[in-house]
Amino acid sequence: MEASHVACRRLTRRAAGNFFVSFLGLSRQRFRAMCALYAFLRLTDDIGDEPGWSLAEREQRLSCWREQLRIALRGVDIPVVEPFDVFPALVDAVSGFSIPEEELQAVIDGIAMDLQPRTYPTFDDLRVYCDRVAGAVGRCCLHIWGFHDPAALETAADCGLALQLTNILRDLGEDAAMGRVYLPQEDLARFGVSVDDLVAGRVDDRFRELMRFEVSRTREHYIASEDLFAQIDQPGRPVLRAMLRIYSGLLDRIERVDYDVFGRTIRVATWRKALIGVAALLGRS
Repeated sequence: MEASHVACRRLTRRAAGNFFVSFLGLSRQRFRAMCALYAFLRLTDDIGDEPGWSLAEREQRLSCWREQLRIALRGVDIPVVEPFDVFPALVDAVSGFSIPEEELQAVIDGIAMDLQPRTYPTFDDLRVYCDRVAGAVGRCCLHIWGFHDPAALETAADCGLALQLTNILRDLGEDAAMGRVYLPQEDLARFGVSVDDLVAGRVDDRFRELMRFEVSRTREHYIASEDLFAQIDQPGRPVLRAMLRIYSGLLDRIERVDYDVFGRTIRVATWRKALIGVAALLGRS
């Protein structure tokens, strides 16, 4: 068990960057649970994005990953080798904080939706995907942090939606090149932007108007997410604050480059993320 927690902590420290700093303010049990959850999520995402595997290989590996999760949560011993060495720690977190198995499975469902190119006709269709890959993650976090208002589970959907929409806007060009167009087709049609425009990285007045609309809507979900601070217990607030500030900072960056998200890396500077993480850890604004 301890070896599994160590593996999760190492992966999280290496891959989570400054989020790892915000985890440090949690109790030992919550810290270990967050590292286990993060490690599981990171490895699940890696299966869906591994460029060296064919579609069939990714489908097979994701199916195996899903089955190993199910087996581990039933208390059956599995080989403790990478990447499955994260499961004992994850099972410990699920048991200790009553994390619903269906939320973990929902994340895998969301990654499965990414295996083949797809489009989303409406925003409601996109919400389903976002809830699986991000809303479910938020609800898992709530169980670790603690919450005293059942409405937090619903607010977590807004939070997850805000974070995932930010990812979508940041990675627009890269995703389009891989056949993944997450922006609702109804939005593209409304502003006269085609999929070919996205693939070509065409930035014109139509595209900027589309992006202004998308950024504005995403900010509305960040505002709705603020309700979570009154709904969750104190231990999770610094982590939540760091997440919201870092990701909303990406929207600020998108606006500063006049919505040209093509051919450039949209990110919050490492030093700024570090300051955000430390400030959140210390409980400062």
